[in-house]
Amino acid sequence: MKDQGDSSFASFAERRFHLKENGTDVKTELLAGLTTFATMSYVLAVVPNMLSKSGIDKAGALTALILMVVICSGAMAIYTNRPFCLAPGMSSVAIISNLDSIGMSVETAFGIIFIEGVIFVIISFAGMREIIAKAIPASVKIALSGGIGLWISLIGLKSGGIVVASAKNTLVFGNLHTAKAFMFLIGFLLILIFEARKIKGSMLLSIIIVTLIGIPLQITKLPTSFFNAPGSIVPLIGRLNVMDAMKPEYFPWLLTFFVPDFFGTMGIILGIANQAGWLDQHGDMDGIDKCFKVDSSSTVLGSFFCMPVMTTYLESASGVADGGRTGLTALSTCVLFALMLLFTPLALMVPGVATGPVLTIIGFQMLTSMRAIDYTDVTEFLPAFIAVAMTVLTYNIANGMALSIISYLVMKIAAGKAKTVPAAMYGIGACMLFYMWMIIK
Repeated sequence: MKDQGDSSFASFAERRFHLKENGTDVKTELLAGLTTFATMSYVLAVVPNMLSKSGIDKAGALTALILMVVICSGAMAIYTNRPFCLAPGMSSVAIISNLDSIGMSVETAFGIIFIEGVIFVIISFAGMREIIAKAIPASVKIALSGGIGLWISLIGLKSGGIVVASAKNTLVFGNLHTAKAFMFLIGFLLILIFEARKIKGSMLLSIIIVTLIGIPLQITKLPTSFFNAPGSIVPLIGRLNVMDAMKPEYFPWLLTFFVPDFFGTMGIILGIANQAGWLDQHGDMDGIDKCFKVDSSSTVLGSFFCMPVMTTYLESASGVADGGRTGLTALSTCVLFALMLLFTPLALMVPGVATGPVLTIIGFQMLTSMRAIDYTDVTEFLPAFIAVAMTVLTYNIANGMALSIISYLVMKIAAGKAKTVPAAMYGIGACMLFYMWMIIK
């Protein structure tokens, strides 16, 4: 009976996912799904911890996170037959976790995410991907990614008290003799060692070890039960204010969510496709528009459940590296995430300091995009540096992006290169000037 069951499943998988055609089999796909789960499961601890800083219920956020990962990744698997999994993008999670410093309500933030998602949906279904891809210069896109990366790293360092604000409002080392600082440094060193050794699931392993270290230090609070009903998502449903989000002063934030979502999705999908050998002679992937449709629709859906921008995860590459080639890989990852609904207390017991090193490393890794900037052209690299520096120094992503775009346009015009700038950039620049005027008036 067991052999018949295995044979029936294999036959179904072959018919649905065309395994032989893609040079894979059931065992390879399931193991690849496990690898993807191991490399991206850190979101179970990181995302709810960060969202709770803005008053979003941590237990409900965990439930919503798991449901969105399962639904959106499952849709990607079935509709595209690709091994891509989705979860909230860390840049958008970081923004939501710092709404108090930004001066924005939760409802307005998710209203902006909803609008961004709708715009992305229109672009995806109207086949406008290439037009939008060429509208924003590469250096601006790269700079935004680098700036967000350092911003995320700073959030991680602050979680362990490694970096704090001094009386003069400058960033300095905090008290490194505390239990939290000790836990952070251990976690950071573990990730460095695991990454150097190419150990899969390095970030998850670090979170687990630091969480266990926190038990005798009384930082980690043990749950009364390791099995519990999932937290309710009812208080999270529909917390978005679209009308308020449409105010002109929020336009830079709309771009801040859209640019990493759209261009990050494109870069990740094409990067993984290149790894898997799916790119054609033009550097494109067959069926990529289907992936964009799922990715964009996922952002709209997630906004109704207090989930930051849902996006295709780079960690999907780990499953592809292990041989995953079809949607069966993503579906097996979905099953593992769904099982975590039974063990929510385990994820909720993870203290913020255990996820801090993960954020710091992720942020540093985002700086790798800066290598693609043309350092022989001052009109390209200087605006990019302004974006990174001003994002961190003003602790505001929108400020960094606005100043970068304005300086980019000023330098291009001054250098006699105004005609090389896409027309859409001048409209975006006008909006950035309005944003800066709103700040300084």
